[in-house]
Amino acid sequence: MTPDPQEVPQSPFCGQLRSKKFFMLDILPTDSTQYLDDSAFCWCFKTQQVVGPDGSQASPDQCTPTRPCYQSALTPGL
Repeated sequence: MTPDPQEVPQSPFCGQLRSKKFFMLDILPTDSTQYLDDSAFCWCFKTQQVVGPDGSQASPDQCTPTRPCYQSALTPGL
């Protein structure tokens, strides 16, 4: 079976997840420790709050492909 060229590969975390530590990276985060500092504070870039569009908390443990509001960090233009 040939993969659909239109299909975007899933990243480990939602492309909308942010933290202070996130802005210090120059790579795509692949581990929750790359998001979390001692404060463990994260937010959703889309809502600009600690909860995502679905009303659940924004965190590396929760902002995964299983969440309904998830967007791959590999989505063009994200």
